[in-house]
Amino acid sequence: MVIVLKNRAAIYQREAAEMLHNISLYPGLTEEQLCRFFPEKEATAKTLLAHMLKEGRVYRAENCRYYANQEARNNADKDLSRCVWVLLDFIDQVEYHTVAEFPAAILCFANGELYEIVPIPQGKETMICQLLRQPQKDAGKRIVVVDDAAQIELLDIPQVAGFCTVAEDGTVSYYKKEAALES
Repeated sequence: MVIVLKNRAAIYQREAAEMLHNISLYPGLTEEQLCRFFPEKEATAKTLLAHMLKEGRVYRAENCRYYANQEARNNADKDLSRCVWVLLDFIDQVEYHTVAEFPAAILCFANGELYEIVPIPQGKETMICQLLRQPQKDAGKRIVVVDDAAQIELLDIPQVAGFCTVAEDGTVSYYKKEAALES
């Protein structure tokens, strides 16, 4: 009988690959965001992130956000970071996630359904609503991230599962638009 002992690198290889993948996909995430991609293993993820930083495999800027390299810092997007908080809110139900094409920021499969997480900054409501009303093949349910809950009344978008705001600390608050009463 042969007993195979795995070293730390072999044990954490999958988590390390996933961590690097997430840092590359979503430049500018915080340590908390990166660790929350690993529910039940957040302490391990924190240790792994520190090790990757020490090895020079990832870069942490003065703003304490992580990047694949210094050049990736130029591609960081505040709206993308807010959308990641929404994704992390239900990460334990997510089977797959990736960056989406504009106007969506993130595309994910959760509980067998396709979702688009769409940020709508204040002042861009009309333009993004027009884009989202265009017929789209395979469009999923949309989770719309707004800067302020007051924006919701300005939005008329098909296939919306819900609206939300994201606080600075990553707390996500969800809203549903009430249906207009017919007389």
